[in-house]
Amino acid sequence: MFETVKEFNLVNKSLYRHIFAPQSLLFKRQINMQLPGQTNFYKGKVRDVYTIGDKYMVMIVSDRISAFDVVLPRPIPYKGQVLNQIAAQFLDATKDILPNWMLSVPLPNATIGYKCDTYPVEMVIRGNLTGHAWRTYKSGKRELCGIPMPDGMKENDFFDKPIITPTTKAHEGHDEDISREEIISSGLVSAHEYEQLEKYTHAIFERGREMAKSRGLILVDTKYEFGKIGDTIYLIDEIHTPDSSRYFYMEGYEDRQKKGEQQRQLSKEFVREWLMENGFQGQEGQQVPEMTEEVIGSISERYIELYEVVTGKTFQKHDVNHEEELKKLESEISKLDI
Repeated sequence: MFETVKEFNLVNKSLYRHIFAPQSLLFKRQINMQLPGQTNFYKGKVRDVYTIGDKYMVMIVSDRISAFDVVLPRPIPYKGQVLNQIAAQFLDATKDILPNWMLSVPLPNATIGYKCDTYPVEMVIRGNLTGHAWRTYKSGKRELCGIPMPDGMKENDFFDKPIITPTTKAHEGHDEDISREEIISSGLVSAHEYEQLEKYTHAIFERGREMAKSRGLILVDTKYEFGKIGDTIYLIDEIHTPDSSRYFYMEGYEDRQKKGEQQRQLSKEFVREWLMENGFQGQEGQQVPEMTEEVIGSISERYIELYEVVTGKTFQKHDVNHEEELKKLESEISKLDI
């Protein structure tokens, strides 16, 4: 939709006023719900997570948006719905590979599922030399997280086979690169379990690539998180969303690589590009640029475009008020074995 940052900035102001303003006003309210059986509450950068009976979780995917580890000052209408519904579709499509945490999706922006003991690493898998991997490669290094990268590659080239470059899970600040050997030797994850996480990561990524291909896309890189209940490993959190993954358009990929041109991306990179163009990269002393009505409307439309391209479905906007939200969640929680 918006091929350049200039187009992104020039979107018609009326788009926000007539379509998005009512929704954004709803999400400006800070709502602290008390749910039946609630034993804990955690407010993340973009999600509100309620623990129910220490066995289940209610995850509300808000319209908050973050970039460069900073939560931006204004919400993006329908962003939470987009991310939650994409994640639900891919969790359902990969449940034959391993069990996942999702039990139900009672609201467009909410999922209820199992509470798992989380592994303290994120499994980042890369099919192409892009992003952090490319910046590392461009600096002259030929190894990332202990994984060798061959000479002679160009930005966005395919690896011979996908590589896993794990990171630590930071509660605050940045996640840090870590190697397979460091994870095992430090006792973060046992050797046997880590090998299983690797197998699952490759299998889920391959499924994601197949599904992306059917939509004319290339799943470039993504990250997965895993947890355990007893001895069983579960896939948790969101998967294959534009916030956790990067997609390229398949059409024209080879020509752009031959010409040394940038690939057409389908991710939230456009938000980071807009921030950088306006002098913000999350560094000390920098101010987040003004998020005008047209910018907010543009970002919301872009997220909806991402949903429709990735899923192949027409996006249906849902405005849920607090009372309706609470009633539906209470009804779903009443079905749980608390």
